Amino acid sequence: MRNLLFIALLICLVVPDSLRASQGDSNFEKATEAYNSGSYQEALGYYEEILKSGKHSAALYFNMGNAHYKLGDIAPSIYYFEKALLLDPADQEIKSNLAFAQNMTVDAIQPIPETEIGRAFRGLIGSLSMDQWAIVGIVLMSLFVIAYLLYFGLSQPNLKRISLIAGFFMLVLSLLSTAAAYLSYNAYLQDQPAIIFSEVVTVRAEPNDNASEAFLLHEGTKVQVLDSLTTWKKIELADGQTGWMPAEGLRQLKDF
Repeated sequence: MRNLLFIALLICLVVPDSLRASQGDSNFEKATEAYNSGSYQEALGYYEEILKSGKHSAALYFNMGNAHYKLGDIAPSIYYFEKALLLDPADQEIKSNLAFAQNMTVDAIQPIPETEIGRAFRGLIGSLSMDQWAIVGIVLMSLFVIAYLLYFGLSQPNLKRISLIAGFFMLVLSLLSTAAAYLSYNAYLQDQPAIIFSEVVTVRAEPNDNASEAFLLHEGTKVQVLDSLTTWKKIELADGQTGWMPAEGLRQLKDF
């Protein structure tokens, strides 16, 4: 009797998840159909329903960015393309569509020049997400263990030498991948990007309406959030300029 009650309880717990999954798939299909027919606002409604169900993915954010781009929504299109890129930093199609959307922005901000070595290093670390680097490290460590076992299991000297060398390289690459995952994680924590959603916003020297004006920003511009104070956010531009703006004028990207 106790086993039957346990099974009944398990079914009650599992069925709602299955229903939510099928509902999410159904909404995605409806969104795709609406998008292909040119009903971009309707497609966004279905995508929003998927988000409300607790699901998110690079593909979902990418599609939302495309729908907003078709509607001419500058800030939302950039916002969702950037969110998609956070989940899949190596996807070239996301990068390409993001570049198209950024062409609609008003602010032309020149980033601080970066050395070739720094750019190459950042590009290497950013080529994979921290989770992907961790997976690579685990796979390489598994290969090292296999090579290690083969070394002691083989009798031929040539094969033992090959397994030893291969195992050494797998170990080194695994440690490098783990280090890359750690650096990627630290960079993720320090990186607090946001997109300006206000059509025009005045950035001030201090967090109050009476402070002097530092500069103006327009929708779609990407900033870094450095600090928060009540209803104000301290931001930094790619060119190093900093200032305070109302928090309601931007949306932070890492709000998964």
